[in-house]
Amino acid sequence: MSRQKFGQHFLIKGSILERIAAAVCPSDCPLVIEIGPGRGALTEKLLKRATRVIAVEIDRDLVAYLRQRFAGDRRLEVIEADVLNVDLAQWGLAPIVGNLPYYITSPILEKVTRLAFPRAVFLIQKEVADRLTASPGHRDYGFLTVQTSLFATVRKLFDVGPSAFRPPPKVDSAVVLLEPLAAHVDHPEELVRFIGLCFQHKRKTLRNCLIDAYGKDRIDIWPEASLRAEQIPLEKFIEMYRRLV
Repeated sequence: MSRQKFGQHFLIKGSILERIAAAVCPSDCPLVIEIGPGRGALTEKLLKRATRVIAVEIDRDLVAYLRQRFAGDRRLEVIEADVLNVDLAQWGLAPIVGNLPYYITSPILEKVTRLAFPRAVFLIQKEVADRLTASPGHRDYGFLTVQTSLFATVRKLFDVGPSAFRPPPKVDSAVVLLEPLAAHVDHPEELVRFIGLCFQHKRKTLRNCLIDAYGKDRIDIWPEASLRAEQIPLEKFIEMYRRLV
């Protein structure tokens, strides 16, 4: 099992694995969903805290390895699939955890935050964690920050250095905790599209980003028209959106 596919960096440090398992299952969990179990290091910790674990793995070789490693443990179900194509809601309300491959972190975050879930704990690239937790006006603040904060609160729990992985990545990582929020508006995906328009040209003002879609007369009178999207908090995006609907 030395071959690396799909950009995996396997977390091997026991103390970090324990902290992640405790964060997603602070007490006994009836069920936890694990994204990208790899060789099962975290899976093993989760099985000590959860009655049942659903592990979604895309790598066929790793699926075979996991099924052999945990053979006889009927509490674990290994699903061979791309998590982006799996209906995670089919298992009901369950916490979600995973060491997310860097190249699909954003799509997974987008998918998970649309679900009903009690909490999610993800090990991700530190740069992405900084973006998720950035404040308006900070260089890391952007569309990913606002879109995620529309659906969930995000808190960085701790950083993880490259030496905790095999093979070690070239970047630092971090563990984040996501907890769902009640809907701010009736049609959140329409609000997401509006926010996306605001961020479509990072260095341009809201006036220049929105004028083609909504017209000069409507946007020019806004007190925020001369600001850039990176300066705007979520609450203000919601207020501006409501002016248009």
